Amino acid sequence: MLWTVFFFHAMSPGCWNPVLTNLMTAKGLAAWVPLAFLTGPVCALVSPLIGGAVADQRIPADRLFAWSSLAGGILLAAAFATMQLAWHPLWFISLLGLAALAGGPSWGLLATISLTGLPDGERKFPLVRLGGTIGWMAGGLVVSFVLAADTSVAAGYAGAVMRLLAGGLAFWLPHTPPLGGGLSWKSRLGLDAFGLLRQRDHLVFFATTALFSIPLSALYMYGPEFLRVLGDEHPAGTMTIAQVLEIAAMMGVGALMARYRIKVVLLWAIGLSVLRFGFSAWAGVNDVIGWHIAGIALHGVCYTLYFITAQVFLDRRVEPGMKGRAQGLLALVSGGAGPLLGTLLCGWMRRTMVTETGDGWVWFWAALAAMIGVCFVCFAVWYRGLAVPAGALPRPGR
Repeated sequence: MLWTVFFFHAMSPGCWNPVLTNLMTAKGLAAWVPLAFLTGPVCALVSPLIGGAVADQRIPADRLFAWSSLAGGILLAAAFATMQLAWHPLWFISLLGLAALAGGPSWGLLATISLTGLPDGERKFPLVRLGGTIGWMAGGLVVSFVLAADTSVAAGYAGAVMRLLAGGLAFWLPHTPPLGGGLSWKSRLGLDAFGLLRQRDHLVFFATTALFSIPLSALYMYGPEFLRVLGDEHPAGTMTIAQVLEIAAMMGVGALMARYRIKVVLLWAIGLSVLRFGFSAWAGVNDVIGWHIAGIALHGVCYTLYFITAQVFLDRRVEPGMKGRAQGLLALVSGGAGPLLGTLLCGWMRRTMVTETGDGWVWFWAALAAMIGVCFVCFAVWYRGLAVPAGALPRPGR
């Protein structure tokens, strides 16, 4: 059931997120694209921490996920209905933001449910999370090749239906009761999660995650657009190539975390991301679409190695009553602060580097590769890892 809920939950954004830029452009709303991509990150600055705190202290995580998904599905359908009816774009942006508020804690809640409820959760979590990877891929394939909706609001309606399905099935997820306490207003809002930053490695980890998430914002904002520039007529379907290699990475990430230190796995993810954006930059040099597709494919490996490892890292390092808020803080930096800055920065870079004739993509992607290179150096230098007690065998993944 965990696998199935992950599948439908990820299929929802997989239906509409990769085509949103092309869809809004077809509707004459190209100027509103940056604002549309800002709504999710802005809302992720608010709801993940609160949702994590509620799951830690008041409402079982499985029930909170179910009801928030049902609310998010209704709001998402309403948002795309306003676009179909040609209402003012602010209606679409506002309802999309409310849907993002409802769904903000969802990925963190699913991670908490999985890592708490599964026996040998660290090894089995990537396998159930694999359902999300396949779901995202299925969403893009259905939109492109079944619905033919790369520029149609039908993509949004399909996403809303998938989110409602995930919410309904979530009532059969493993029961995950609150394990934490706290009556202060800071605790109820999840703000005490920031106390994790007093530990050096946590600070380096969260800062790196935020910085690493900045250039990743460009993938679905401008990856499909660059595919169209290079001649691809089905960008939503092509974007699912990232999930093909993500599936392979999901199958192996548990073994990697058991064998190597967390720092090593995270550095591999960041280093491969430099190569990933380098491939897209090279596609801008020679106009060969295969290089951009190779970069998109490699993104799936990078994303899995970093963010699945990150969720397991937090599950290891924080006490049980704090796990929901820790995952909420991760969602805040990886889905909120980082993408918020990334949307603004990548939007500015797109406007200033890429001309109306389509020149300048090489500099756009190369600049993103350089930014990730800086993340690699910072994490390699400042992250230390846990010390191994004298006489103890070193535990993999420290």
